[in-house]
Amino acid sequence: MSKYSILVINGPNLNLLGTREPGIYGAGTLQDLTANLDKVAAECGVSLEHFQSNHEGQIVDKIQSALHRHDFLLINAGAYTHTSVAIRDAISGVSIPFYEIHISNVHSREPFRHHSYLSDKAVGVIVGFGLKGYEYALRAAVDYLHKQNH
Repeated sequence: MSKYSILVINGPNLNLLGTREPGIYGAGTLQDLTANLDKVAAECGVSLEHFQSNHEGQIVDKIQSALHRHDFLLINAGAYTHTSVAIRDAISGVSIPFYEIHISNVHSREPFRHHSYLSDKAVGVIVGFGLKGYEYALRAAVDYLHKQNH
């Protein structure tokens, strides 16, 4: 059994990875992403749960259900990053450390993407590294958990 459990949450439209604006988001699919993360998790000795939803309330419910089940969250809230006080409040309510992830560099895009309701609550924010950013976040989460528990 893995010592740590990490929940990976992907928000709206991330189910379209590989076909949605590949010039911005790349050619990798959500299935490619989850397969790679599962491989890295096995290497790191942690368990992962993957979740994707286009619905804000389902994301809130999933975050709430993570309490006492997961040690860390990796979250790409997609467009909800810039609009959702509900997701922010859910994260605050469970007090589980998390990394905020964005595939593209949101700071080089439209001005409305420059504000995040999550960043100030996050342990860290990873932007602009494509799907590789998830792997960076996962490895950083494992390091964080080891440091917090030793």
